[in-house]
Amino acid sequence: MEKNAEIEVAEEGDLSPAGSGGGVIGVRKYEPVVNHDADCAVIEMSSIDPAGPSSSSFAPKKREQPVMGSVKGDRTLPTHVDVNGPQSQSKLELFGFDSLVNILGLKSMTGDQLQAPSSPRDGDDPTSTLERPKPSAVQLGTMMGVFMPCLQNILGIIYYIRFSWIVGMAGVGESLLLIAFCGSCTFLTTISLSAIATNGAMKGGGPYYLIGRALGPEVGVSIGLCFFLGNAVAGALYVLGAVETFLNAIPSAGIFRETVTRVNGTDIAEPISTPSLHDLQIYGIVITIILCFIVFGGVKMINRVAPAFLIPVLFSLVCIFMGMFLAGKDKPEAGFTGLSLESLKDNWDSAYQMTNNAGIPDPYGKIYWNFNALVGLFFPAVTGIMAGSNRSASLKDTQRSIPVGTLAATLTTTGLYIITVFFFGAIATRDKLLTDRLLTATVAWPFPAIIYVGIILSTLGAALQSLTGAPRLLAAIANDDILPVLNYFKVADGGEPHAATFFTAFLCIACVVIGNLDLITPTITMFYLLCYAGVNLSCFLLDLLDAPSWRPRWKFHHWSLSLVGALLCIVIMFLISWSFTVVSLALVSLIYYYVSLKGKAGDWGDGFKSAYFQLALRSLRSLGASHVHPKNWYPIPLVFCRPWGTLPENVPCHPKLADFANCMKKKGRGMSIFVSILDGDYHEKAEEAKAATKALSAYIDYKRCEGVAEIVVAPSMSDGFRGIVQTMGLGNLKPNIVVMRYPEIWRRENLTEIPAIFVGIISDCIVANKAVVIVKGLDEWPNEYQRQYGTIDLYWIVRDGGLMLLLSQLLLTKESFESCKIQVFCIAEEDADAEGLKADVKKFLYDLRMQAEVIVISMKSWDGQGEQQDESVEAFTAAQKRITSYMTEMKERAQREKTPLMADGKPVVVNEQQVEKFLFTTLKLNSTILKHSRMAAVVLVSLPPPPVSHPAYFFMEYLDLLVENVPRLLIVRGYRRDVVTLFT
Repeated sequence: MEKNAEIEVAEEGDLSPAGSGGGVIGVRKYEPVVNHDADCAVIEMSSIDPAGPSSSSFAPKKREQPVMGSVKGDRTLPTHVDVNGPQSQSKLELFGFDSLVNILGLKSMTGDQLQAPSSPRDGDDPTSTLERPKPSAVQLGTMMGVFMPCLQNILGIIYYIRFSWIVGMAGVGESLLLIAFCGSCTFLTTISLSAIATNGAMKGGGPYYLIGRALGPEVGVSIGLCFFLGNAVAGALYVLGAVETFLNAIPSAGIFRETVTRVNGTDIAEPISTPSLHDLQIYGIVITIILCFIVFGGVKMINRVAPAFLIPVLFSLVCIFMGMFLAGKDKPEAGFTGLSLESLKDNWDSAYQMTNNAGIPDPYGKIYWNFNALVGLFFPAVTGIMAGSNRSASLKDTQRSIPVGTLAATLTTTGLYIITVFFFGAIATRDKLLTDRLLTATVAWPFPAIIYVGIILSTLGAALQSLTGAPRLLAAIANDDILPVLNYFKVADGGEPHAATFFTAFLCIACVVIGNLDLITPTITMFYLLCYAGVNLSCFLLDLLDAPSWRPRWKFHHWSLSLVGALLCIVIMFLISWSFTVVSLALVSLIYYYVSLKGKAGDWGDGFKSAYFQLALRSLRSLGASHVHPKNWYPIPLVFCRPWGTLPENVPCHPKLADFANCMKKKGRGMSIFVSILDGDYHEKAEEAKAATKALSAYIDYKRCEGVAEIVVAPSMSDGFRGIVQTMGLGNLKPNIVVMRYPEIWRRENLTEIPAIFVGIISDCIVANKAVVIVKGLDEWPNEYQRQYGTIDLYWIVRDGGLMLLLSQLLLTKESFESCKIQVFCIAEEDADAEGLKADVKKFLYDLRMQAEVIVISMKSWDGQGEQQDESVEAFTAAQKRITSYMTEMKERAQREKTPLMADGKPVVVNEQQVEKFLFTTLKLNSTILKHSRMAAVVLVSLPPPPVSHPAYFFMEYLDLLVENVPRLLIVRGYRRDVVTLFT
């Protein structure tokens, strides 16, 4: 095969580089994967100091200059200069170890930015590719990195200015139920979060990173963007809470007049003022800008400021509980009863009623509160469990800090809420609980002003955490390079997301302008619940599939808990508001659809891939090894990409082969296997084959053809194909049709081996019981945009299980052939009943639900010449001369060498009369095709089997005569199996 230069697939190893001029298909330029040099040098094994831990065994030793062996063909192992003697070399050199740091520093173990270990070239530093990723400047522990951010986010505005009101409206009993209901959701989500976070190293992005790597990039980006919006809106919620508290504490600070609302229907009928909406907006915008400046200072600045926000909060809690112990004793006030069991009993039951927009009981109000509405109002008080994971890129040990810190913050705040419910229910009357929006400040001891400071700093701390986590979440989504529209928010490793912070501040300010907390909280709740549901579903899927890579250090998890957590999230969403739920799900679906259309492919080894794998295995086992019923038969083409000539540079497969493979599938569904063969030794060509496989896979994707690519290395094309046809596929998913191009250039002098290879492939397919489709005129095959008119003509000569009929129907499903009509030509002997045959075929096609015109052609005896086309006669005469010349050469060679007639390396027996008969048969068929189907869009004709005792050269002459002057033709051979059925 070495002399046949034109058989090579453009020197199939030369499937690169990307910058060459060839290979322009359609409008876009195809850029295949670059094929790197496969030859690798060998590094010596770095000596391991036996002295023990005193010397670092993780740092590579100074590399000695190896004394290389002989040249490549000799394959002599290099001789190394080893200070520890030959013992370590004899133990380790056989395994090809480069160095201990290579073994411990693999790319897959340390992150995507680490290059795979490789042998350095001359003058390269062996440590240059082994550097671990540089840690960010600030590395946080469990307390500062997870517990405090979670605590600040959870313990916020709802607790201080809404919790006492919730206790008054729902009563102590239903308030406890509310806490248990919402707390169970976040607790189960924390369990799932802990399991996923301890299953491997985490990058930035927190829950987005976890969901995306578990459920795929589309789901991850769609839920991640919604969670980003939830965090941005939550920042506005906390800012508004801080401003409202400030203006209530210092009414004179208001620029505009306050709104005064008189209490109706309560015993406490005194004026209650609320801050002006314009004051909330102005102060809210200013505070948001100040917080953004702190965020711009980076993680170090945030860590310095965070304790200043949290310490007064903890002190305020102490003051609140001290005040509740002293309520009614220190300074008696209307509505306060002190800690009283009577008050607890009175406040145990719920008192749902109408309120005005400010939440004040009003029988003429427009808002009616019930348990479902309170779930939506209270749920933001238990959110914030993701605040630590949002900063995963800044944590020292994510696998320890996230579970411990998040669970500690969740249990701490839940316990605080439960205790506070009992205290609030026992110290005041219901009217006081419902009318005093700042009951925590009223009851605090010794000074209410301390509570105002604590509330403001608490809400500002939560706002700071939201404005810190949201930009990092958006930057993590952008850095994954899934959506090109987010490229503006990318940041370098260790950098601060300034652009994302600007965008987050803009969204936060827009929500501040709205100014109504009760309108904002349901939106936040939906986005948070979607994220929690995604985390629970991720853990459920990973736990249920139990892939080998699923080995979380957090052992207290089970798929049933994750499933309950996910269902609880969905239930809470619909309890709060079915309309908000539908809108949120629609938004996620739109983002998912947009990412599917515009997003770049990202293979993260997500759980869905594992689920598909498990489903494929189960489906494969269910199919079994029995024959597929004709009703369930699908064409699985094995597309033989190796051309009988050269292709443009960087094009690993004939472009029209992919178009034709798509024509064999109904609506593009189905699998194709594209194979090619590299001649040579497998050990030498393994790397080249991998690069060629990547190039072919990229080309298949470029042509939008559902299929897989396989490159086989074999000593010859015949050996390679014989192995492919025997082993390719699994069970009933083995390919059943071999598709290849007709070798129209086989007569060239340097391509003398093509006939033997081509005929051998056909013979192998017949032995392996594979159908064969040979495409003649492949260069003229239409693409999906070239509409064809005329007919699809079938010359149905032999029974093929209905494959030719089915192929014609599949062609009609394509836009390029949908305007064509099918004609079936039946070849009958001279004495056959033509009309009866026509009626039988029509009835058969009718039962098969196929529309086609049937034409019966009566063939006269082979002896008569009849009416032949001039082109066919000329081709027939030329074929006779060539066959005669070839036979004469065989006979002379046999006489000269005193051996039997030999062709293609094996003895042959030639019956000259049979050769003439075959030539006359193909002459008749070619003349008939030219007479009736010269203007057909495509012609299908049966493929005769190669005569066993004839040379391959003779069979190529028969086929050449058959396809002469037919521009576009499919030569089809079925197999011993029906592919269509009459029955439903």
